[in-house]
Amino acid sequence: MSTIYLNTLIKADIHYVFDLARNIDLHQQSTAKTNEKAIAGRTSGLIEKNETVTWRAKHLGVYQNLTTKIVSMEAPNQFTDEMQKGAFKSLKHQHIFKSVNGKTLMTDVFEFESPLGIIGKLFNALFLTDYLRKFLLQRNELIKAVAESSTHEGIAIF
Repeated sequence: MSTIYLNTLIKADIHYVFDLARNIDLHQQSTAKTNEKAIAGRTSGLIEKNETVTWRAKHLGVYQNLTTKIVSMEAPNQFTDEMQKGAFKSLKHQHIFKSVNGKTLMTDVFEFESPLGIIGKLFNALFLTDYLRKFLLQRNELIKAVAESSTHEGIAIF
């Protein structure tokens, strides 16, 4: 199992950052390079506990589908999604939020396991972990930019 840890400090209220992180429309904006679209389950707005979303995106030159479910949520402190169906052997993404001196520390704990045994582990080490880290960083940069903007224009979170 491979794990990616990311911390992003955001100058915004924890409740707003929490909602931005579970906003499907904002996620689609952050993944424009992979043409990621929500195609089933919750396809817009704020995803809630026990809801699923199926994403379709082009990664590594191939269109793939990934269905995840929100398996736990404690607003505004955390939510966790887990893969229900997709190309990984397993995938779990914990989103953790903490207020720090009027700012929000957003922590991602992204655990994944590729199929194909030793070949999958080698692929993770040589390529996939870095690819996924950059993918998550791009998402977090957009969340931070929107949260820290003074107007919050263009993003309806409710």
